[in-house]
Amino acid sequence: MNIEELFDYCLSIEGAEATTPFDESTIVMKVMGKMFAMIPTDTDRISITLKCNPEKAIRLRENYDCVESAFHMNKTYWNTIYLDGDMPEKEIRKWIHHSVREVVMKLPKKQQQQYYGSVK
Repeated sequence: MNIEELFDYCLSIEGAEATTPFDESTIVMKVMGKMFAMIPTDTDRISITLKCNPEKAIRLRENYDCVESAFHMNKTYWNTIYLDGDMPEKEIRKWIHHSVREVVMKLPKKQQQQYYGSVK
């Protein structure tokens, strides 16, 4: 998966939007106004930072060499996955969706219903 495919996949998620609130080289993907992924575009090594259930975040770091706790983020919840590592593309897509679910479940019930009601 290259950076364009990664970006397009994240943008294909229902309600996803791409923003650049930090700088022009870091794409922040959001649903319902909340961040679910960060994609830096100014590095040689393609990566994505995703929100994760705390227990699963630790297991991911233990099971994959390409997963690290996210730099400048709450390391309890955020992992960085390097796309040139040992995680298959299908698994990366799975964790992108996991991140969206983690973000949505922290929203008020009304917003959760609004989001899931919009998913086809």
